[in-house]
Amino acid sequence: MSCQGSVVLFLGSLLFLQIIATSFGQLQVDYYRNTCPKVESIVRAAVERKFQQTVVTAPATLRLFFHDCFVRGCDASVILVKKNGAAEKDNPINLSLAGDGFDTVIKAKEAVDSVPGCTNKVSCADILALAARDVISLTGGPSYAVELGRLDGRISTKASVRHHLPHANFDLAKLKAMFASHGLTLTDLVALSGAHTIGFSHCRQFSRRIYRFRSRNRIDPTLDLGYAKQLREMCPTNVDPRMAISLDPTTPRIFDNQYFKNLQQGKGLLTSDQTLFTAARSRKLVNLFASNSTAFEHAFVTAMTKLGRIGVKTGNLGEIRNDCTRVN
Repeated sequence: MSCQGSVVLFLGSLLFLQIIATSFGQLQVDYYRNTCPKVESIVRAAVERKFQQTVVTAPATLRLFFHDCFVRGCDASVILVKKNGAAEKDNPINLSLAGDGFDTVIKAKEAVDSVPGCTNKVSCADILALAARDVISLTGGPSYAVELGRLDGRISTKASVRHHLPHANFDLAKLKAMFASHGLTLTDLVALSGAHTIGFSHCRQFSRRIYRFRSRNRIDPTLDLGYAKQLREMCPTNVDPRMAISLDPTTPRIFDNQYFKNLQQGKGLLTSDQTLFTAARSRKLVNLFASNSTAFEHAFVTAMTKLGRIGVKTGNLGEIRNDCTRVN
């Protein structure tokens, strides 16, 4: 590479780092210490109440956080509602987001705003980030300090979701490229995929793997045959394609490292899951996390922190919404 090319590359990298620093430079763990010092305990109590009502709260809230951050950044734009059905949440890929995730944030926001001194002081984006941490902890996963100080976005469009969220049939190359575009590494990708240790998917997301692999009447050979037969029983061809199936067939309600053990056994439900083990570049990480739950939890916390820094709104680019579903 020429000297001039090296300089251009260096300047480009420097600019990228400056953009990242500007976007999340305002985030800090004790951001609300003077305005709403008990915000974390208020949100936690609201999340616990919702979790006790339905266990779907946990995977729904965690998935909502991911879908929010990957589209326009972590700005709660995914929660905005538009009468004409043209918001992010109305995009086909987001229609499968469980309502319990939205309800968790809305109820937590109401709880925060009901406390004197906290009214309209805490953003919906920060409440979502806290709620995501809390549901992880409630299902047996790690608790960690959440950086706060995000503003809520004012823009939410159905079209903006396109090409920003991973699909169930993605291979490692596509996943890696998408995560890299947000500054996330291969380790971050594999760790965050571990969130599939809780939650569910729908029959239509993997039906081709068990019925028409490569347009033929066969089963995806990367699937364990016994598991594939079980999936055929749960998802017969005449079943509602929206039928929910646990992503982790072993411990679907516990946040643990079983997801990675499942991949080793050919029991990754989605193509985008199993590819993490079939691809040599990520297999070592899968094996590490399967054998060492502490390594997984540490990597997951690091990845969640980095995820929460994506596209943070500052200044006049955002606001603190009075109602999480509408701009002020």
